[in-house]
Amino acid sequence: MRTVENKIFLVDDDVFHLELMEHILHNFGYTDVHKYENGVSCLDNIHHNPQIVFLDHNMDIYSGYEVLRKIKRQNPNIFVVMVSAQEEIKTAVDALKHGAFDYVQKSGNMIENVADVLKRIELVKEKLRERKPTFLKAVFGFL
Repeated sequence: MRTVENKIFLVDDDVFHLELMEHILHNFGYTDVHKYENGVSCLDNIHHNPQIVFLDHNMDIYSGYEVLRKIKRQNPNIFVVMVSAQEEIKTAVDALKHGAFDYVQKSGNMIENVADVLKRIELVKEKLRERKPTFLKAVFGFL
């Protein structure tokens, strides 16, 4: 099993779901996983700069949308994936409107859905790495 170098935050008030997500991520090779049972704890630790946050939609104190807005305000480069048991398309659309990278439904296909999201995140990160030298060359005329 390969180890993937990404710090991931899991934020959910459902402890069973936190444990399940941690297990899924460990099986995919992600070892730097931090669990938080509410948005306040996540926001208190966001300065540790996770690359990815899996964020529950429906939580106490702050809603998932509120936490998402605060994360994006502090660091817009964090990939936030909204997670919810709700099947309404409006929830997914609203998550994307608020700045989420993607939306994953808590369902029987969750392992596949998480794998797909992680692949897309890695593809985006790779494309950004590829573009960086081109951008610097265009701006500074060298490289």
